[in-house]
Amino acid sequence: MTPLADRLYLAFDPGISPKGGGLPGLAVLKNVVNSINLFGIIAVVGALAVSLAVWAWGHHTGGHQAEANGKKGATVAAGAALGLGAANGIVAFFSALGSQIQ
Repeated sequence: MTPLADRLYLAFDPGISPKGGGLPGLAVLKNVVNSINLFGIIAVVGALAVSLAVWAWGHHTGGHQAEANGKKGATVAAGAALGLGAANGIVAFFSALGSQIQ
């Protein structure tokens, strides 16, 4: 009689890994995602410009609420720009990290 631990399979490796060229339209999908990323970056530039203008206007007119909102908007826009610019690297990093899990 074999021990129970030898008869149990706690994990099954399905043998799946990312492979380019498996489905049609991959180039089109990459082009669409690149365009969405570019659109997002352009929108962030506009949001940053507006936020900085609100910040400056609030500072010079003594509007503390407008100044605080401008600072908040500038911080959010900077964070969004960081996220959009680093999106490919973040996904690649965690994908590589996830592929090391066994």
